[in-house]
Amino acid sequence: AGCVAGSPDKDFLTPRTPKRNSSEAQIAEQSTEAFHSLAKTRRQATRVKKATTSKKTTQKSVGKKLVLQDEPPRDLCKVDLASLKSRIGRIRHADDTAVPSCSEDVTPAAPITTTPLSTDTSPLNASVARAKDLAAKALRRKEEGLVKQGETPPHDSTRQPAYQRYHTLAQSGPPGLSLPYQYKVLAEMFRSMDTVVAMLYNRCETATFTKVKQGVQDMMRKRFEESHMGQIKTVFPEAYTFKQEKNIPTFSSGVPKTSYQLTVEPLTESDQNEARPLLSALHLLKRRSIFHQNLVSIVKQHHQVFLSSLVPPVSVPDDKLNRWHPHFNVDSVPAVQPSLLPQVPVTEKLITAQEVLDKARSLLSPKMEKALVTLALNTGDTPADVLGSCPNPTEPPVAQVPASLKGVSQALLERIRAKEAQKVQAAMTRNPAQEERLLMMSRLGELARILRSVFVAEKKAALIMEVVCNRMVASYRSSLSTGEMEKHIHLLAEVAADWLTIHPIRKDFYLKLNKKVELSVVLEKLSCRLKEEEGV
Repeated sequence: AGCVAGSPDKDFLTPRTPKRNSSEAQIAEQSTEAFHSLAKTRRQATRVKKATTSKKTTQKSVGKKLVLQDEPPRDLCKVDLASLKSRIGRIRHADDTAVPSCSEDVTPAAPITTTPLSTDTSPLNASVARAKDLAAKALRRKEEGLVKQGETPPHDSTRQPAYQRYHTLAQSGPPGLSLPYQYKVLAEMFRSMDTVVAMLYNRCETATFTKVKQGVQDMMRKRFEESHMGQIKTVFPEAYTFKQEKNIPTFSSGVPKTSYQLTVEPLTESDQNEARPLLSALHLLKRRSIFHQNLVSIVKQHHQVFLSSLVPPVSVPDDKLNRWHPHFNVDSVPAVQPSLLPQVPVTEKLITAQEVLDKARSLLSPKMEKALVTLALNTGDTPADVLGSCPNPTEPPVAQVPASLKGVSQALLERIRAKEAQKVQAAMTRNPAQEERLLMMSRLGELARILRSVFVAEKKAALIMEVVCNRMVASYRSSLSTGEMEKHIHLLAEVAADWLTIHPIRKDFYLKLNKKVELSVVLEKLSCRLKEEEGV
């Protein structure tokens, strides 16, 4: 038995795990029970969760069923189907009658009114009828809009662009017709006053002299009085309407509401489309241009008086006048006479009876009448004395000959004066382009000498334009740019074409002088051409 127990075959068949004792078995049993209790707890929690979820779903489904039960579906019976078919037939009949009426351009409401509504007409039929009415009205408006669009294109096609319609507003007056300083200040006052008045007028607010004065003084930093407003009225009487009004809210304790105030209202061009026209920037520019032209016209009147006082007198049309006479002092022109503005009405209040009697006695006093008659008889002048005291305006003024011209023939003096008057008249009617050309012509004589010296120094038959311009700019007495010198050279080649020629070769211009022509002949030709240009 001991051998058998110790043999390896028997030892191989025995289990390798040792047997547990009583304490280990008790511990294993406790752990198994704990595991089973935990699994049981989990299963119970899962059952509770499923129960609550099913309860919630049943509650939701019950709510949905309740909502559906509030609006139960209605079954269509045979009577409802028959009434619905009859209504559909009436609607189709209304459509058939509405189409020809709309095509024939008859009032669209006619087909709807012809179909009488029965007592069982539903809201659906009424809404369909309203929809048909609105569709007919929309169709009619669309046709009217197409007709208007067909009429408007000819009007728009003839409309000029803005730069052509407002071209005159961008054109300034002649550069030589400068205004006196006081006239320029008056023009600036008008601009400021027109701006303030337009601002108040566009806000439907009454423009009083107090408001206008404050606004103009804030803009110009100069005093603005009623005399300036009177001058503006003299220059441009169609600009404003002046009135004396009272009961105008002043919002100031210094001026009572019951007192009279001078009000200013602009005169605007009335338009039929506008109930109350507004003063836009375009209107302000037009008014400013008119005011400036009126100021120039006033100065032209004084200038015409000055020309008529010359010996011999000079007559220049106003439309051809481009600059003032050289001896006309522009700043000596008198100021514009202010026009009378509406004054506050003076009302004499007679309180007592004695004042009434004194007033009547002063008006009907016989002694005053006798005194006036006696004074008129004592100081009366005869017509002969009156005519003798007045100078004869038809007698021409006698020109006083200065002492330095004594002994000179009167005919020679008349010819010289006539020539000077003709020269001055030509200068006053000359436009700026002609004035610039004459200034360039007066420089050509000296430039011709410099050009000949440049060719002699270079010892070449032809020179490039750029080189010649640089040499002549450096040699001329006054400062001229290279471009201005090139213009003078082109003008010299135009006037003296037989002496100077310009040859364009590739991208450059070459100058060439004719050595056979003398410089003195060229200078004489230039002087003669200058006299012809001046019109002498």
